[in-house]
Amino acid sequence: MSDPQLKTPIAGLHHVTAISGPAQENLDYYTGVLKTRLIKITVNFDAPQMYHLYFGAQDARPGSVMTFFNREDRGQGQAGAGAALAYAYAVAPADLPEWQAMLGGSISTRFGAQVLSVTDPHGQVFELIADAEAGPWGVFHSVTLWIEDPAPTAAILTEVFGYEFVGEERGAGGRRLRYMLPGNAAGRVVDLWCADAPVKARPGPGTIHHIAFRARDAAHQEALRTALLARGERVTEVKDRQYFRSIYFREPGGVLFEIATDGPGFDVDEPMDRLGRALKLPPQYEAERAQIEARLPALKIA
Repeated sequence: MSDPQLKTPIAGLHHVTAISGPAQENLDYYTGVLKTRLIKITVNFDAPQMYHLYFGAQDARPGSVMTFFNREDRGQGQAGAGAALAYAYAVAPADLPEWQAMLGGSISTRFGAQVLSVTDPHGQVFELIADAEAGPWGVFHSVTLWIEDPAPTAAILTEVFGYEFVGEERGAGGRRLRYMLPGNAAGRVVDLWCADAPVKARPGPGTIHHIAFRARDAAHQEALRTALLARGERVTEVKDRQYFRSIYFREPGGVLFEIATDGPGFDVDEPMDRLGRALKLPPQYEAERAQIEARLPALKIA
C-alpha cells in the first residue's frame, strides 16, 4: 500500500526511558561518572510519587535524552524478549580507550565497529560505540531491541519508519539484525537481538521502559499515526508530556514505542542555562506540590 511516511522517514531517536533504583545514585552516576547533563527534574506523569530524571548532551538536543523513572525499592528487573535491551552512545574512536579506563566494561567488535559494553549501578546495560561521525558527547548511536520474531517488528521499522536493513551478524547466544536510517540523524540505528534461548522481560530497575522516536513536528507525527492505524496498530491519541507531544503503541514484538515531537522543548519552564536545577511538576500536580515534595527523597545536585 502507499504510505506517506516513506517520503518522510522518522527523524531518529528522541529519547530512551529506563527504570532505575534510588534517584540520588542514578543522578550521581549519570552526571558525575558518565558526564551527561541533568536537564530536567520532574515526576512520573502517572505516578507523581516517583522522580523522573532527564539526562542528555549539554544542549539537551533530542536524540541525546536518557530519562529514568526512579524506584527507591530496588526490586530488580530482568532484560528479555519484548523489551529494549540496551542503548548506545556514539563516541569518537580515539576516545574509546579513555572511556573504558573510566567506566570499565569490555570491548568487542560489531558490524566492524568497536563497542564498549557497560552496566550502570542499577543493572542497566548501555554501550559506547566508536563512530567516526560522532557528534557531541551524549548523542545516541543506537538502541537494541530483544525480539523473538523479528519480521513483524522489522516491517514497522522499514515500511513505516523508513529504516533500511543493512546486515546481520551472529554473536554469542543469538543473532543481531541491523536497521539504519539514511542520513546522519542521532540514533539512526536500531538493532534487533534474537536470542537462541529467549528470556521474557520483567520490568524493574535495570530495564528499559520504552523507546521514543523523533517526529519533526505535529504534522509528521500525525502522518505516522495515520500510517500505523491503517496497519491495525493500536496507537494512542496525542498526549501532552509538557516538553513534547507524544503518541504510544506496542510494536508487534512487545516493545513500547513512543513518537515524540521536539517542541515545546525543555526550556518551556526554565531557562536553557538553568535546566535541571529545580523540581518541575506537570501542571496537573502543581496544587499538590507540598505533598509531592514531602514524599520525594531530597536530591543533592552538584
